[in-house]
Amino acid sequence: MAVINNASVYDYYLNTYAGDSAPNRPNRFDSHKKSELRDVYGRILKANRESPLYKLKVDPESMTRFAIDLKENARHMQNVVSALSTEGDDIESIFYKKVAVSSNPDAVGVEYVGDKDSTENPTFDLGVKRLATPQVNTGNFLPATGHDFEEGTYSFDLDIGGKSFEFQYNVMYGDNNYDVQQRISRLINSSNLALSSRVLLNNDNRTSALQIVSKHTGLAEDEEFLFRITSGSNWKEMNILGINEVTEPAQSSIFTLNDAEHSSLANTFTINKAFEVSIHGTTPDGEPAHIGFKANTEAIADSVEELVTSFNGFVAVGQKYQNDNGHNQLLNELHGLARSFGDELSQVGIGLMGDGSMFLDREVIADAVTSEDAKKAFGILNKFKDALEREAQKTSVNPMNYVDKVTVEYKHPTKTFTAPYATSIYSGLLVNQAL
Repeated sequence: MAVINNASVYDYYLNTYAGDSAPNRPNRFDSHKKSELRDVYGRILKANRESPLYKLKVDPESMTRFAIDLKENARHMQNVVSALSTEGDDIESIFYKKVAVSSNPDAVGVEYVGDKDSTENPTFDLGVKRLATPQVNTGNFLPATGHDFEEGTYSFDLDIGGKSFEFQYNVMYGDNNYDVQQRISRLINSSNLALSSRVLLNNDNRTSALQIVSKHTGLAEDEEFLFRITSGSNWKEMNILGINEVTEPAQSSIFTLNDAEHSSLANTFTINKAFEVSIHGTTPDGEPAHIGFKANTEAIADSVEELVTSFNGFVAVGQKYQNDNGHNQLLNELHGLARSFGDELSQVGIGLMGDGSMFLDREVIADAVTSEDAKKAFGILNKFKDALEREAQKTSVNPMNYVDKVTVEYKHPTKTFTAPYATSIYSGLLVNQAL
């Protein structure tokens, strides 16, 4: 039985989809109501009841990357559909929705969260001088394979959020410096405090250092630190680790609002209870980002373009792994979905390319949603949106449906039962179920 390398699977996920710089970052639509979770659970049970027993024909590592790519693209597509349905199920609501826009979205992102019925359309300029940053404690770089710690039990004190905690860790016989640093890092990460920790490796001189970073940013006027580490009775070990020293103090963001300077503890804040602003970088001197509103046709075109982009993401996944999946069910299914709309999509500016991906003509869609047949255009867009939502839901529940496999045994046609681990090959990534 071929076992999946879990470390490489998680590394692929973290490097490809996790972090602020990765595409399809998590957003507010990744939080769900209980009713939505029950619906997903019900669909998983139904898929399990109907799934036959099978063995896989593809390389385990390729298969798990394929499943991860499918799940993440499905999540992104569902989030796009959710964003288009916040005002109801009809995409036409976007036409009447107030959508804020920034002239420099790389540095300043904005979302209108005010009264949708307000007739006021305020605009303003926002310049970013400094981002809010977390506190960083980077310890001493020690020889990774060295043995600077004696066998025993040690502790240190950590103050955060007005509370004090004691952390205890053990040094076992034979542990090197890297082992000890990793053990403390795991201890901090599992503490459920607003901290994250990792061990930095310098491969040039084979040294390692323990780094601790606060999840919060900025310092209030009456604060000296976001967290503080003290040695307690084990001052020798603390001096070796060096994690009690603040190497990068937390800072608040500094920005100008119509030339008046302000500050914030975080990089996301609300202005006048109407605009939620997220700052990602500094703006050039004298060139603040202008915050205003999109034209209605621009808002529609941008929203539909996101739908098209999410569809193309699925196509790209199918093309990437087409040599690993003989009959390539994913691409066939996507091509069939596009063909099912016939010439309807071309009426709203959505065209098909030779490789099966789509493109959007913004001028055509602007004309379509402002013409006398606007209702028909919105009807086509709604059908397209609903079709993509169904595709995303189906793929998200059972990504293994698209992996090349050999059916071993079908379920009994009248006496089906739920096999709770049928989809665990993705959800747990524990073992390749090749027989």
